[in-house]
Amino acid sequence: MIASFVFPESSAYRRHLKPARAHISRNRSQTTADSSIASESTVYLSEPTMQTQSPSTSAAAAAAADDVETTRSVVAQLDGSDQRSANDKMATRVHKRKVDDFIFGKVVGEGSFSTVYLAKDKHTGRQYAIKAYEKLHILKERKSDDVRREKDVMNILTNSGSSLFVRLSCTFQDRGRLFFVMSYAKNGDMLSFLNSMDSFDITCTQFYSGEILLALEYLHNLNIQHRDLKPENILLDDNMHIKLTDFGCSKINNLESEMETLNISNPNENNNGKERANSFVGTAQYISPEIFYEIPTSFSSDLWAFGCIVYQMITGYPPFRCRTDYLIFRKIMNLDYSFPDEFHEDAKDLIEKLLVLEPNKRLGTEDAKRYTSIRAHSFYKGLNFDTLLKTKAPLSCPDNNNYYQVPDNLEPGLGPKQLTRLLVCDELYGHSSKNTNTSLPSTSDAAEGQSTTSCEK
Repeated sequence: MIASFVFPESSAYRRHLKPARAHISRNRSQTTADSSIASESTVYLSEPTMQTQSPSTSAAAAAAADDVETTRSVVAQLDGSDQRSANDKMATRVHKRKVDDFIFGKVVGEGSFSTVYLAKDKHTGRQYAIKAYEKLHILKERKSDDVRREKDVMNILTNSGSSLFVRLSCTFQDRGRLFFVMSYAKNGDMLSFLNSMDSFDITCTQFYSGEILLALEYLHNLNIQHRDLKPENILLDDNMHIKLTDFGCSKINNLESEMETLNISNPNENNNGKERANSFVGTAQYISPEIFYEIPTSFSSDLWAFGCIVYQMITGYPPFRCRTDYLIFRKIMNLDYSFPDEFHEDAKDLIEKLLVLEPNKRLGTEDAKRYTSIRAHSFYKGLNFDTLLKTKAPLSCPDNNNYYQVPDNLEPGLGPKQLTRLLVCDELYGHSSKNTNTSLPSTSDAAEGQSTTSCEK
């Protein structure tokens, strides 16, 4: 039997969310002899759609005998539109979700340590992106701190109410896996659109890079670094506005100081018991040069990646590219990149001021109010940042009839039978968020020249 994998609530999460935390109640009828469940961190829900009626006492007792994860209940943190009394809100209970509450339709993404599925809540019919981690893999690779940090960051962002980030609806676990239930952006990631369109025009680049800048302002004002900013981690919602995702490499600065990072050294490396001065995170084409010089990462590292993305939007490819990661790193350290002929002059000036080897000399790092100098750059002349999120996006939504819907007739859960079905579909049809067939996913174009380096902390 695999031991229960639990996350103690972090101090960073408490500090960020103390003013907005919902009152926690326990269902007294759902007790268990397993004391380890008491230390499992509570999930604060921001979406009332996850609410279901509490099970009866007898049903709860039976469930507790089968799965200790179902013995916890939390009080929903309801939005301001609910006019019920405070006492009624406090009494509202949310049933702890488990894997059998979801119908898993297909794989929509894979990372170094996780798989993301498109799934449907069988109670509400709502579709979610569910990220699944293998517990043994997390323990083997010593990634428990990273997963907990990702959960903390997503809770902070979800409770902040910003529309610029993927929302975390809840988390749960079974004996072998951890699950993050997240909002689903059905229009996929920005890289897919870049690949299909070759590049964005200047108007489109101004709009989407402007939204990314707003997201970085918001994120950095919460003292959070993303540290893996790239087109694959920029999703497009129903209205074709952006949502940042994948916070597995992120860092909360008030918990981890600018002079050090949480890092697990290579067990085969002799460092006399000391950790490296810096941690290696991100994806090769977007990694900032300070990572190679043992300079601690900072918010400026996200600005470097932002400059790379602006370049890629206009050209269709990142500024630093080569056959291997090693050669890419050499190009980054030597600032070895060039602009195509007739490249937009204002965009060129912006990128040159962001892709600077010294982190504290990048545009925006010395602003009294965060990134006002970037907003004021001539490239963004005429762009109203204050109304940007309410402005109609320049990219059009694809035909709604082409979106994949998880069929209702599939068996819920993620056991051997369901995994086999998902594996066969994935091998035959690949990952995609859009498909004209209502039962099977379609092939998606692979990113050419995209070399991915997973987080190593």
